[in-house]
Amino acid sequence: MPGFADEGTGLILLDLPDFDSTRAANREIVERMVGLVDVLVWVLDPQKYADAAVHNDFLTPLASHGAVTLVVLNQVDRLPERDLAPVLESLKAILARDGLGKVQVIGASAVAGTGVDKVRAAIRQVATQRQAQSQRLGADATAASARLAEASGSGEAAGVSAASKARLAEELAVAANVPVVVDAVVRSYRLEATRRTGWPVTRWLVRFRPDPLRRLNLRREGANPELNRTSLPPAGAPERARTDAAVRDFADAASDGAPGPWRAVIRGAAREGREQLPDALDQAIASTELKAGGTSWWWTPFNIIQWFALLTALGGFAWLGVLAALGYLQLPVPEVPLVEGWPVPTVMIAGGALLGIVLAVLAKVIAGAAARARGAAARKRLKGSVAAVAEDFVVEPVALEVSRLASFNKALQAAAR
Repeated sequence: MPGFADEGTGLILLDLPDFDSTRAANREIVERMVGLVDVLVWVLDPQKYADAAVHNDFLTPLASHGAVTLVVLNQVDRLPERDLAPVLESLKAILARDGLGKVQVIGASAVAGTGVDKVRAAIRQVATQRQAQSQRLGADATAASARLAEASGSGEAAGVSAASKARLAEELAVAANVPVVVDAVVRSYRLEATRRTGWPVTRWLVRFRPDPLRRLNLRREGANPELNRTSLPPAGAPERARTDAAVRDFADAASDGAPGPWRAVIRGAAREGREQLPDALDQAIASTELKAGGTSWWWTPFNIIQWFALLTALGGFAWLGVLAALGYLQLPVPEVPLVEGWPVPTVMIAGGALLGIVLAVLAKVIAGAAARARGAAARKRLKGSVAAVAEDFVVEPVALEVSRLASFNKALQAAAR
């Protein structure tokens, strides 16, 4: 497919292979290129200008391209002069039936040179007209982009940063009572640890103290958290004000540097979900796994030792009771073994009580450290849930508008060029 270029008009002339060739590849090339070129020049000859394949397969389907179509009847030097006009009229009539009645038809002869200049001029005229149209469209696009830039302003938004997302999640976590939940996790663990490892004489009193997580409806062994709600206090005016302020600050940071109208759009996108935000945050907290029903490995050995200490003390009391009863009944009282001068029953009572108290104090220390660790883990999971809600309701809508602004600016720059 040889071709040449005319630098004066920007014209590139491409000679396609014969569409009626026996090679299927030639026909495929023609069918593909017909939809890509700007000017179509059909070169026919007197022997096959009425070929149904040309008109039915190509010319008729492309009737809508008549404004950029030229038809050249080649080899007119082989026609008697008296037959030239009738043949051209016949070709025009056939084209009219194809829907190409306004297409320019030119007779030419590549051998004799007849009509070649006319064909060249016609092609150049079409190319020049399209170039002028393209220049006019380019100028219109440039002017329109300038007006758009003037109306909307110029500049790029700062966008969403990791720091701004972290600040938003932190503020929303506070507004959603995450610190309250974390404190309840800590106190609930301490309460359960005391019930499992405290001094058996007094640990039963813990049963009268309500579980903080159960009061918040967050201790749900076996429940479906996705269908549950918390009993946290509903968002009041201070919480809503804090939420609105956090969303506004995030939107301001993301829209920094953007033109005025786009700043308003970005801020509006950030506020779209603010009515659903409190409920979504409550659902997120309700569905977060707090591991409230989990136990610790050290509870079991502490509990066993505590009961051993209690039974030891009770055994000492029972021993002394038996000795007292024997003395009261004036029966022989056996000798009590001594340890370092102390009666064994007394040592059992003192040792059991002291061991139980020491274990209870030690358990409180260990429980406090473990409770803080469990609270920190719960805080991390809760903040992750809150961050996911913030991502869906605030971050993604803002990021979408920021990306649209970037695309808009790129389009303006391309149009201006």
